[in-house]
Amino acid sequence: MPTYTPPLRDMQFVIHEVFNLVEELKPCPRHADIDVDTINAVLEEGGKFASEVTQPLNRIGDEQGCTLDAKTHEVATPKGFKEAYAKYVEGGWPALSCDPDFGGQGLPLVLNQCLYEMLNSANQAWTMYPGLSHGAYAALETHGTQEQKRLYLPKLVSGEWTGTMCLTEPHCGTDLGLLRTKAEPLGDGSYRITGTKIFISAGEHDMAPNIIHLVLARLPDAPQGSKGISLFVVPKYKVNADGSMGERNGIHCAGLEHKMGIHGNATAQLVLEDAVGTLVGEANKGLPAMFVMMNAARLGVGNQSLGLTEVAFQNALAYAKDRIQMRSLSGPKAKDLPADPIIVHPDVRKMLLTAKAYAEGGRALAIYCTLLLEKELFHPDEKVRAESAELVALLTPIVKAFLTDNGHIATNACLQVFGGHGYIEEHGMSQFVRDNRINMIYEGTNTVQALDLLGRKVLSNNGATLKKFGKLVAQLVEEEGVNEKMAEFINPVAYLGDQLTKFTTEIGFKGYQNADEVGGAATDYLRVLGHLVFGYLFARMAQVALRQVEAGNTDPFYQAKLQTARFYFARLFPETATLMRTARSGVKVLLDTDAALA
Repeated sequence: MPTYTPPLRDMQFVIHEVFNLVEELKPCPRHADIDVDTINAVLEEGGKFASEVTQPLNRIGDEQGCTLDAKTHEVATPKGFKEAYAKYVEGGWPALSCDPDFGGQGLPLVLNQCLYEMLNSANQAWTMYPGLSHGAYAALETHGTQEQKRLYLPKLVSGEWTGTMCLTEPHCGTDLGLLRTKAEPLGDGSYRITGTKIFISAGEHDMAPNIIHLVLARLPDAPQGSKGISLFVVPKYKVNADGSMGERNGIHCAGLEHKMGIHGNATAQLVLEDAVGTLVGEANKGLPAMFVMMNAARLGVGNQSLGLTEVAFQNALAYAKDRIQMRSLSGPKAKDLPADPIIVHPDVRKMLLTAKAYAEGGRALAIYCTLLLEKELFHPDEKVRAESAELVALLTPIVKAFLTDNGHIATNACLQVFGGHGYIEEHGMSQFVRDNRINMIYEGTNTVQALDLLGRKVLSNNGATLKKFGKLVAQLVEEEGVNEKMAEFINPVAYLGDQLTKFTTEIGFKGYQNADEVGGAATDYLRVLGHLVFGYLFARMAQVALRQVEAGNTDPFYQAKLQTARFYFARLFPETATLMRTARSGVKVLLDTDAALA
């Protein structure tokens, strides 16, 4: 059975030593009084909840799955899920970083980020139930009416009710312009909504008495395509004016998907038959409102793979230290045993270090994004808010796609460490692989993220936002460029930063002549930029670790960080050269293939 230990030391290192979060947030009035001890205490308690309450349910959820009562349309979650959620609500965890005006605790977003990394390591399927509520909360907080906020936000913040996002329909996935769900005004400010939605995570369950669905639909006079989409809030049970639950609404679960992984989460087919809802934001402008929720979900999905990468690494490392097979090529290392532990073999270490590097780089990126989000939302300087928002927009598709692709690589590598024992269910490694696989698909496939990054976030403004990130890289290079001990970390980043400018210009020029060139290069491009971001972060982490070592600190944590960084730059970062070469090969070898694909 898998085990899990929250990586509190590494979280504290990134938060306090690399990003100096407490000082960075001092200018924000909301967080002026936050301190290191509070952050550490909350992280420790969150880790206990994840490892002691939800992690023991992970295998159970995978084996039992969810069950639908065809007569009542009610869904029962696996044994223990409901009780764990009650403890989660009782502990005040849903309110951690929410606005105090709606009952939240107002703590920094980084605490919610780290809590959810630990929860995803422990049990991704369970974590999706409360996780989706945060997106619904964000969308309503930003675009909801005062009445909608009054009715729904306190219950979402407390966790008494949960939320979902209902986009996909049987005939349309990413292409939301094709959706057919209809919304007809009833004359009293509400709407009658009819249609079918599929793949709705946590769309029906028994963990909370009410579920608040955010639903995309079309008004009768709506323009065709994505410009004719509106957003509605549609509760499972109607909500009375005093905030109490009313009669059952016309939305029910017609089926549950049978999936490769995340069996403990109910992926629902929802049918809306004269369901009553209210408009969120402006008519025909539902996508901008929904994108608040979608962007939060994209960051959350990257966090899911980060969590799985960490827990897979922990279990593979423990197994590699214990499992004995063959002798080291350079001679026996455990002479008192009939064979050496497999951790002595170079390729086993390569697999372990791959997972470790992708976990630590992903954690640094996820925490960095929450710091930027905090500044975007609460910093008093308008310029800081705007620049932080730009960087978050640039990094969001990287968090979603790069971290989930890395999670796929890492969980498979960790399964491989177990050999045949990894392929059977007993050790639980296959569940990490299966659960992670959806993360590369939902909330916009990773190809969609790559197109968003290259097309919208980079080329649409001629690389202006990319240049702002480039300035951060240049500042670090200038600061450490003459430090010989930092050369192995700085030089690769400096070189790739220079290469990326030329690479982007070349792809942009080809895309101007033929838009398909962007589609052909986008996935490789995202991975190149992902490595530049990771390289920048690993260089910053190495910088802190080196300073500690030079100051005489003998904590082995810092040596471990330097060794992981060296591995990353030597064995993973060089992938960028191949990616740039394949991207430059052009789109002709992809599209001039009718005979091959006949």
